[in-house]
Amino acid sequence: MTTQDSPTQDGHDDATDRDRLAGLVAQVRADYLLGTTSDAAGMLRTRLSDAGVTVSDEDFDKLVATVEQ
Repeated sequence: MTTQDSPTQDGHDDATDRDRLAGLVAQVRADYLLGTTSDAAGMLRTRLSDAGVTVSDEDFDKLVATVEQ
């Protein structure tokens, strides 16, 4: 059996870190506003980790505030 372990579409790795971060924040914010999660910080931390994106503690706090607006 074969598995797909990475994106197959051309351009999947063209996004800048800033673009990836903006996309992650938008996804978490949408989930938060829909009530999918009540732990915006936890979900954001998980998504950032999964994507391999690192931010400072100060920037993380700002991003959480953005998500919870």
